[in-house]
Amino acid sequence: MEALIMAEKVALVTGGGQGIGEAIATRLHEDGFKVAVADLNIDNANKVAAKLSPDGSQAIGVKVDVADRDSVFSAVNETVDKLGGFDVIVNNAGLGPTTPLDTITPDQFRLVYGVNVGGVLWGAQAAHQAFKKLGHGGKIINATSQAGVVGNPNLALYSGTKFAVRGITQVLARDLAEEGITANAYAPGIVKTPMMFDIAHQVGKNAGKDDEWGMQQFAKDIALKRLSEPEDVAATVSFLAGKDSNYITGQTIIVDGGMQFH
Repeated sequence: MEALIMAEKVALVTGGGQGIGEAIATRLHEDGFKVAVADLNIDNANKVAAKLSPDGSQAIGVKVDVADRDSVFSAVNETVDKLGGFDVIVNNAGLGPTTPLDTITPDQFRLVYGVNVGGVLWGAQAAHQAFKKLGHGGKIINATSQAGVVGNPNLALYSGTKFAVRGITQVLARDLAEEGITANAYAPGIVKTPMMFDIAHQVGKNAGKDDEWGMQQFAKDIALKRLSEPEDVAATVSFLAGKDSNYITGQTIIVDGGMQFH
């Protein structure tokens, strides 16, 4: 009976077309969720969805620009219409440019904050509206970062947005608790994704060193002595999306292999 109940649950994952988002969408599908794979790159989203559910009954690709509020509301509404419900939003989409202080431009500031912070706010708003319409609670799960717990070199914009996500998550947890809605965040460490390899490349380049040196600036402090796989992060999101975390709200779970302890 429990599996049957779970099978009717619906989750939407932003940035689901690659990297951590793809791993999250895959894991939630394995957990019995119907999944909307939402991404700016609709081709990537459709590919992931087709892999999970060739007939489109258990997973769909949805185009979304998380910096655009209307686009996020549209993605959530499409998910409710096509998958028949809405229980969990994973605000995973993000940008992580390398930004030495003197290189930051107003356009870059607006872009990164628009995606990383705006995407969380609009996702939470749209999910809240859907939960209310459907007459039940739900779960809001936000992507922060170990760079949102302690400042990382050359990441002034990215770290700033990820600190903001932790604060927003705590406020949502307080404001929405009475409606049966929990809000939590996950903070990945150094994950083997295209975005992380790009950050390492830029940090190495800025120092006149190679990509491996750039990666080591982040990876050298990992207690478990290995970089994270996207699946490591997806496992934590699986916990936050499932019933075992029902009494947890306002928290940031750090999934970094032991880079920092709190």
